[in-house]
Amino acid sequence: MILATAGHIDHGKTALVQALTGVDADRLPEEKRRGLTIDLGFAYATLPDGTELGFVDVPGHERFLPNMLAGVLSIDRVLLVVAADDGPRPQTLEHLDILELIGVAEVTGVVTKIDRVERDRTEAVVAEVGGLLAAAGFAGSPILAVSSRSRDGVAALTHHLQESARIAERNRAASPPSGLFRMPIDRAFTLSGIGLVVTGTVAAGTVTVGERLAISPSGIAVRVRGLHSQNRAIQTVAAGERCAINVAGSFPEGREPSRGDWIVAPERHAPARRLDLFVRASRFAEAPLRDGLPVHLHRSLSARAHRPVPGQRPKWGHRERLAPPRLSGGYGFQLCQSPTLL
Repeated sequence: MILATAGHIDHGKTALVQALTGVDADRLPEEKRRGLTIDLGFAYATLPDGTELGFVDVPGHERFLPNMLAGVLSIDRVLLVVAADDGPRPQTLEHLDILELIGVAEVTGVVTKIDRVERDRTEAVVAEVGGLLAAAGFAGSPILAVSSRSRDGVAALTHHLQESARIAERNRAASPPSGLFRMPIDRAFTLSGIGLVVTGTVAAGTVTVGERLAISPSGIAVRVRGLHSQNRAIQTVAAGERCAINVAGSFPEGREPSRGDWIVAPERHAPARRLDLFVRASRFAEAPLRDGLPVHLHRSLSARAHRPVPGQRPKWGHRERLAPPRLSGGYGFQLCQSPTLL
């Protein structure tokens, strides 16, 4: 089961992932120097009963909102992290708003840093988080209180995630992956002696070593040389799983895959220059869209600035026409009006 974190800066998301997995998800030298998560981090754990968990750790600072979106847009289960000594803060609310808008299936509240406060304070924050989750459509979501430092509550959270993973596995077995393969790319890099590797969370379908795929929107054909998931080589990967794909292909200079591209079944490659969107308004939107208003269209793992097509009169809750460059259709989108998420 793959989960992502969400929540305000310095509320203990990375420390929580490390307490659960033993892995420091901050991998960049600048992150370690500043003590601040900047880009997506990844960690895995195998529980004593064999349950495998994967975590995508996202940054909490508002400046890195596109990176946070890249971490949660392909994932159905999220840990909303709130520090007991600080309580819900601006990015707590913004991240929860995003989870509501993109239709995340399951959110678990985690109140961290309980070793810094009295029990009454922890209970008050748990109640406040429960109210926020209920207002966002996640009423009844479990909320657990933990300390990553003293490890109080970590065992209970691990047990909860273990049970969630069992349910997710049963649901997956009851609904085998369908559709053509597609996966948004969140990292692309080259390894000596191996070649190009792209990573992400599979959005649909399955892929097997030896199959031929395409990078979208460039359309460049590639062959799957190898697959890795949970730090081991595998032969097949399916929807809902996180993986690394070693690909072979011919890439002209400057057209190598990068974050925001997709790797898809050849039949799934169908880029378009225009698309219709049904826009769902945030509960916190203060004004409707206006003609010519610049917006940011977060297309899975990347964001670009666009304007509604002139002549249309957009209103929240109505179908909008945007004119972005070469977007592959059928995927998830997020609209933002800078600097406030709408």
